[in-house]
Amino acid sequence: MAHVYILHCADGSYYVGSTRQLERRIAEHASGEGAKYTSSRLPIELVFAQEYERVDEAYAREKQIQGWSRRKREALIRGEYEGLPGMSARGAKPREEGG
Repeated sequence: MAHVYILHCADGSYYVGSTRQLERRIAEHASGEGAKYTSSRLPIELVFAQEYERVDEAYAREKQIQGWSRRKREALIRGEYEGLPGMSARGAKPREEGG
């Protein structure tokens, strides 16, 4: 099994990762030994995790979420799945030109 996860960092930012051993990886982040990014933003809190059968699926989802806006990540964390497609670049309305 593999997991994709989102951590909420002390500075208010989010960190997205994937791993085969979720509990061990979260402990590494919490101790400052996980990633350079999270080690300077402690403490961290696990706010989302999703399990996948295969590592490549979890990694692909990690990369997808990393490309999302903060608003879209927060909707995922809250479980507002039905609203996610409307937050994509394709679902966004074009800006109107002024003048």
